[in-house]
Amino acid sequence: RMLEEQCDEFHYVTLMNENYAQPTLPAAAHADVLRGMVLHAHHDAPNARAGVRLLGSGAILREVLAGADLLAADFGIAADVWSVTSFTELRRDGLEVERWNRLHPTAQPRRSRVESSFDGREGPAVAATDYIRTFADQIRPFIGRERGYTVLGTDGFGRSDYRVKLRGFFEVDRHHVAVAALKALADDGVLDAAVVQGAIERYGIDADAAAPWTV
Repeated sequence: RMLEEQCDEFHYVTLMNENYAQPTLPAAAHADVLRGMVLHAHHDAPNARAGVRLLGSGAILREVLAGADLLAADFGIAADVWSVTSFTELRRDGLEVERWNRLHPTAQPRRSRVESSFDGREGPAVAATDYIRTFADQIRPFIGRERGYTVLGTDGFGRSDYRVKLRGFFEVDRHHVAVAALKALADDGVLDAAVVQGAIERYGIDADAAAPWTV
Protein backbone atom coordinates (compact mmCIF):
# COMPACT_ATOMS: atom_id res chain seq x y z
CA ARG A 1 0.00 0.00 0.00
CA MET A 2 2.76 2.42 0.85
CA LEU A 3 4.80 1.78 -2.29
CA GLU A 4 2.32 0.66 -4.94
CA GLU A 5 -0.64 2.82 -3.90
CA GLN A 6 1.45 5.67 -2.45
CA CYS A 7 -0.57 5.70 0.75
CA ASP A 8 0.69 8.21 3.29
CA GLU A 9 0.87 5.77 6.18
CA PHE A 10 3.07 3.21 7.85
CA HIS A 11 2.51 -0.15 9.49
CA TYR A 12 4.25 -1.72 12.45
CA VAL A 13 3.97 -4.83 14.55
CA THR A 14 4.46 -4.68 18.32
CA LEU A 15 5.84 -7.81 19.95
CA MET A 16 5.15 -8.31 23.64
CA ASN A 17 7.14 -10.48 26.04
CA GLU A 18 4.13 -12.43 27.28
CA ASN A 19 1.73 -14.87 25.65
CA TYR A 20 -1.93 -14.39 26.50
CA ALA A 21 -5.27 -14.82 24.80
CA GLN A 22 -6.53 -11.78 22.94
CA PRO A 23 -10.18 -10.84 23.51
CA THR A 24 -12.58 -11.04 20.62
CA LEU A 25 -13.39 -7.85 18.76
CA PRO A 26 -17.13 -7.11 18.76
CA ALA A 27 -18.23 -5.39 15.56
CA ALA A 28 -19.64 -2.50 17.60
CA ALA A 29 -16.22 -1.84 19.15
CA HIS A 30 -14.21 -1.75 15.93
CA ALA A 31 -14.44 2.01 15.45
CA ASP A 32 -13.55 2.68 19.09
CA VAL A 33 -10.45 0.48 18.83
CA LEU A 34 -9.24 2.46 15.83
CA ARG A 35 -9.92 5.76 17.58
CA GLY A 36 -7.78 4.80 20.57
CA MET A 37 -9.85 3.43 23.43
CA VAL A 38 -12.72 1.06 24.10
CA LEU A 39 -14.62 0.22 27.28
CA HIS A 40 -13.40 -3.29 28.02
CA ALA A 41 -15.13 -4.24 31.26
CA HIS A 42 -17.10 -3.00 34.24
CA HIS A 43 -16.16 -4.43 37.62
CA ASP A 44 -19.05 -3.90 40.01
CA ALA A 45 -18.91 -4.25 43.77
CA PRO A 46 -21.83 -5.02 46.09
CA ASN A 47 -22.92 -1.79 47.77
CA ALA A 48 -20.04 0.02 46.07
CA ARG A 49 -19.02 3.14 47.98
CA ALA A 50 -17.19 4.75 45.06
CA GLY A 51 -16.10 4.25 41.48
CA VAL A 52 -12.91 4.75 39.48
CA ARG A 53 -11.90 4.70 35.83
CA LEU A 54 -8.92 2.52 34.94
CA LEU A 55 -6.99 2.66 31.66
CA GLY A 56 -4.65 -0.13 30.58
CA SER A 57 -2.54 -0.71 27.52
CA GLY A 58 -0.93 -3.83 26.07
CA ALA A 59 0.07 -6.60 28.45
CA ILE A 60 -0.47 -4.33 31.46
CA LEU A 61 -4.21 -4.26 30.68
CA ARG A 62 -4.38 -7.64 32.40
CA GLU A 63 -2.81 -6.14 35.53
CA VAL A 64 -5.33 -3.31 35.40
CA LEU A 65 -8.18 -5.81 35.18
CA ALA A 66 -6.73 -7.70 38.14
CA GLY A 67 -6.42 -4.40 40.01
CA ALA A 68 -10.12 -3.78 39.39
CA ASP A 69 -10.86 -7.18 40.92
CA LEU A 70 -8.86 -6.25 44.02
CA LEU A 71 -10.66 -2.93 44.38
CA ALA A 72 -14.04 -4.65 44.21
CA ALA A 73 -13.22 -7.61 46.46
CA ASP A 74 -11.09 -5.89 49.09
CA PHE A 75 -12.50 -2.36 49.25
CA GLY A 76 -15.94 -2.29 47.67
CA ILE A 77 -14.85 0.01 44.84
CA ALA A 78 -16.43 -0.34 41.40
CA ALA A 79 -14.26 0.21 38.33
CA ASP A 80 -14.72 0.78 34.62
CA VAL A 81 -11.74 -0.52 32.65
CA TRP A 82 -10.76 0.85 29.26
CA SER A 83 -8.40 -0.84 26.84
CA VAL A 84 -6.35 1.96 25.34
CA THR A 85 -5.17 0.90 21.91
CA SER A 86 -3.42 4.21 21.18
CA PHE A 87 -2.68 7.08 23.53
CA THR A 88 -1.13 8.77 20.50
CA GLU A 89 -4.39 8.69 18.53
CA LEU A 90 -6.26 10.00 21.56
CA ARG A 91 -3.88 12.94 21.83
CA ARG A 92 -4.16 13.71 18.12
CA ASP A 93 -7.92 13.71 18.43
CA GLY A 94 -7.77 15.94 21.49
CA LEU A 95 -5.46 18.43 19.80
CA GLU A 96 -7.69 18.57 16.72
CA VAL A 97 -10.76 19.22 18.87
CA GLU A 98 -8.87 21.83 20.89
CA ARG A 99 -7.78 23.63 17.71
CA TRP A 100 -11.26 23.51 16.14
CA ASN A 101 -12.84 24.98 19.28
CA ARG A 102 -10.23 27.73 19.41
CA LEU A 103 -10.86 28.74 15.79
CA HIS A 104 -14.67 28.47 16.00
CA PRO A 105 -15.42 30.37 19.22
CA THR A 106 -19.12 30.97 18.45
CA ALA A 107 -19.92 27.39 17.44
CA GLN A 108 -21.02 24.57 19.72
CA PRO A 109 -17.76 23.22 21.21
CA ARG A 110 -16.68 19.80 20.09
CA ARG A 111 -15.59 17.17 22.60
CA SER A 112 -12.54 14.94 22.51
CA ARG A 113 -12.70 11.19 22.29
CA VAL A 114 -11.39 10.92 25.84
CA GLU A 115 -13.93 13.32 27.26
CA SER A 116 -16.91 11.75 25.51
CA SER A 117 -15.78 8.24 26.52
CA PHE A 118 -16.09 9.20 30.18
CA ASP A 119 -19.68 10.42 29.93
CA GLY A 120 -21.65 9.01 32.83
CA ARG A 121 -18.54 7.46 34.38
CA GLU A 122 -17.61 8.73 37.81
CA GLY A 123 -14.41 8.88 39.75
CA PRO A 124 -10.75 9.69 39.15
CA ALA A 125 -8.76 8.01 36.39
CA VAL A 126 -5.66 5.82 36.67
CA ALA A 127 -3.59 4.69 33.67
CA ALA A 128 -0.93 1.97 33.66
CA THR A 129 1.28 0.86 30.77
CA ASP A 130 4.59 -0.85 30.01
CA TYR A 131 5.89 2.49 28.71
CA ILE A 132 7.32 5.52 30.51
CA ARG A 133 4.83 7.76 32.25
CA THR A 134 4.91 10.54 29.67
CA PHE A 135 3.34 8.16 27.13
CA ALA A 136 0.00 7.88 28.93
CA ASP A 137 0.37 11.37 30.39
CA GLN A 138 -0.04 12.93 26.93
CA ILE A 139 -3.85 12.79 27.22
CA ARG A 140 -3.95 14.59 30.58
CA PRO A 141 -5.33 17.87 29.10
CA PHE A 142 -8.38 15.99 27.84
CA ILE A 143 -9.25 14.15 31.05
CA GLY A 144 -11.01 17.21 32.46
CA ARG A 145 -9.91 19.63 35.17
CA GLU A 146 -12.47 18.30 37.62
CA ARG A 147 -11.12 14.76 37.35
CA GLY A 148 -7.91 13.42 38.82
CA TYR A 149 -5.49 11.51 36.61
CA THR A 150 -2.72 9.26 37.93
CA VAL A 151 -0.24 7.69 35.52
CA LEU A 152 1.89 4.63 36.23
CA GLY A 153 4.73 3.64 33.92
CA THR A 154 8.10 1.95 33.68
CA ASP A 155 10.44 4.92 34.06
CA GLY A 156 13.95 3.71 34.83
CA PHE A 157 16.75 1.54 33.59
CA GLY A 158 16.39 -1.81 31.84
CA ARG A 159 16.42 -4.80 34.13
CA SER A 160 16.21 -8.58 33.82
CA ASP A 161 13.94 -10.58 36.09
CA TYR A 162 10.60 -12.37 36.18
CA ARG A 163 7.68 -10.32 34.85
CA VAL A 164 5.87 -10.31 38.18
CA LYS A 165 8.93 -8.89 39.93
CA LEU A 166 9.61 -6.30 37.25
CA ARG A 167 6.04 -5.04 37.32
CA GLY A 168 6.22 -4.74 41.08
CA PHE A 169 9.56 -2.97 40.87
CA PHE A 170 8.33 -0.46 38.26
CA GLU A 171 5.06 -0.04 40.19
CA VAL A 172 2.70 -0.98 37.34
CA ASP A 173 1.28 -4.21 38.76
CA ARG A 174 -2.24 -4.84 40.08
CA HIS A 175 -1.34 -3.83 43.62
CA HIS A 176 0.01 -0.45 42.60
CA VAL A 177 -2.98 0.10 40.32
CA ALA A 178 -5.30 -0.54 43.26
CA VAL A 179 -3.31 1.69 45.62
CA ALA A 180 -3.18 4.50 43.04
CA ALA A 181 -6.96 4.32 42.63
CA LEU A 182 -7.54 4.35 46.39
CA LYS A 183 -5.16 7.31 46.86
CA ALA A 184 -6.99 9.25 44.14
CA LEU A 185 -10.30 8.60 45.90
CA ALA A 186 -8.75 9.70 49.20
CA ASP A 187 -7.52 12.90 47.56
CA ASP A 188 -11.11 13.51 46.44
CA GLY A 189 -12.31 13.09 50.02
CA VAL A 190 -14.23 9.90 49.22
CA LEU A 191 -12.04 7.60 51.33
CA ASP A 192 -9.99 8.05 54.46
CA ALA A 193 -6.22 8.07 53.96
CA ALA A 194 -6.02 5.18 56.42
CA VAL A 195 -7.66 2.97 53.79
CA VAL A 196 -4.79 3.67 51.41
CA GLN A 197 -2.24 2.96 54.12
CA GLY A 198 -4.01 -0.30 54.87
CA ALA A 199 -3.83 -1.32 51.21
CA ILE A 200 -0.10 -0.56 51.06
CA GLU A 201 0.47 -2.81 54.06
CA ARG A 202 -1.95 -5.48 52.85
CA TYR A 203 -0.19 -5.82 49.50
CA GLY A 204 3.32 -5.72 50.97
CA ILE A 205 4.41 -2.55 49.17
CA ASP A 206 7.60 -0.96 50.50
CA ALA A 207 6.60 2.69 50.70
CA ASP A 208 10.18 3.75 51.45
CA ALA A 209 11.81 1.96 48.53
CA ALA A 210 13.75 4.17 46.14
CA ALA A 211 11.90 5.36 43.04
CA PRO A 212 12.58 2.87 40.23
CA TRP A 213 14.07 5.52 37.95
CA THR A 214 16.82 6.25 40.49
CA VAL A 215 18.29 2.76 40.91
